[in-house]
Parts: sequence; C-alpha cells; structure tokens
Amino acid sequence: MPPDTYSHGHHESVLRSHRWRTAENSAAYLLPHLAPGQSLLDVGCGPGNLTVDLAARVAPGTVVGIDAAVDAIAAAKKIDVAPDRVTFAVGDVYALDAPDATYDVVHAHQVLQHLSDPVGALREMRRVTKPGGVVAARDGVYASFAWAPDDPRLDRWNELYHRITKHNRAEADAGRYLLGWAQRAGFTDVTASSSTWTFADPESRAWWGGLWADRVVSSSFAGQAVEYGYADRAELDAIAAAWRTWSEQPDGWYAVLHAEILARD
Repeated sequence: MPPDTYSHGHHESVLRSHRWRTAENSAAYLLPHLAPGQSLLDVGCGPGNLTVDLAARVAPGTVVGIDAAVDAIAAAKKIDVAPDRVTFAVGDVYALDAPDATYDVVHAHQVLQHLSDPVGALREMRRVTKPGGVVAARDGVYASFAWAPDDPRLDRWNELYHRITKHNRAEADAGRYLLGWAQRAGFTDVTASSSTWTFADPESRAWWGGLWADRVVSSSFAGQAVEYGYADRAELDAIAAAWRTWSEQPDGWYAVLHAEILARD
C-alpha cells in the first residue's frame, strides 16, 4: 500500500490550529486519568504544543512525541522546555519504536482520521501500552459539524473535505467509528464520550474562520482539491470568502463535534 497522505498538510494555517490546542480544550476526557510519574507517548504530536501541556500533567514522568512529518518534529523541538524528559522524534504509528508494554498512556489527537488503517494503528498503540495503562484517542466527525448562518459554500467545503479524505483512503468522520475500531483492535474495556469546540464570539469566529479561509486556498487541502479534479481555484476562492463572511456575522456560530475513547485491556 502507498504511504498515507495527510489531507491537511503543514501549512502555517494548519499549524496555527495545532498550536492553539491545550490539554483542557483537546484532552479534557483524559486529564482525570493522568498522574505524576506516568510515561506517555503522544502519537501524531505535530508542533508539540499539546504534548508539552500533557507532559506537565505527568511530570516527572517521561514523554515521547512522534510525528511522521520531519518539519513538525523540528517545530516541536523548538518549544521543548524539558528535553531531559520530553523527547520528540519522527516515527511511524504502524511500527512504533518501543518494546511491548512501554507506556502508561498512549495518546492520539485527530490522528486516526488521517490513516488508511486506523485499526492497525490502534493495535500497535495497544502493543506498547503497559498492563493497566490506557490508549486515548479523539477524532472529529465532519458530517456532524454545524454552523449558522447557513451558506451553501460552506456546505460545499464540507463535501469537498469528505471527497479529498476518501481519495486519500482516510475517514473524515472517524470519531463515530472509534469505539468499533478499538474493539476490533482487541481492547476489551472501552469508554466512549464526546465533546465540542464552539466558536461563537467575535474573537474565536475571526480565528476559526480566518484559519480555514487560509487553509482552503493555501494548504494541502487546496492543492489536493485541484489535483484530484474536485474543485478549481475560483471555487476555492469563493469558499475562502464564505469563511471570512461567516466570521464577520454577529450571529455566527460553529460547533466541531469530537468523539473520544479511553481503551484498556
């Protein structure tokens, strides 16, 4: 099989979103299960902001963040304030560089949705988790994203996103399948939950609408949409304009649904 294709890429507009993520806004479901001294693996760590935040919760435990992208790991190393116990490295979720039963916690935020074999990835994450440890995963459900006011151009954006990820052998609605994927990966004790990001005030609307306006025309989403023949530049410009228009509406509201699992043996 060809290697997985990351539908977002690593344009600045994508990293802008990744750098915003914190343990509170992106891993709240996991926080009650973290304790000082635990070892933690963060799979698909991106630029490392969430990894560093999680590392503070398990200090003085050791933390490893891995990502398939060399540029993402380089960015993560720049913010590593505790290199004696937090390590960033290029890695492969399908072949983790760790013996069996290495980590107390294995975490993946918005990773499985980009993989062609999420069950295989979960099996590998399970392999490196200690008995009594936990695998934590959170992914979006793009079909359940909701917004107001209505705009057919944003409907078209969501349709395009689904077409692109399907072309890339990924799953835009991964969150709804996490429970089943974990069961197929061999976990016998899986707790499923859900949570949202909501953007409904002027500051958060400007941030969310602005980054997606940029992503639609400048990130890998744009290049793939054109390359795969799903859209042209004129249509992408119109979708970007729709995002900016939405962000300026006083009644603009957007909710991003995430599903989450805590998986154990």
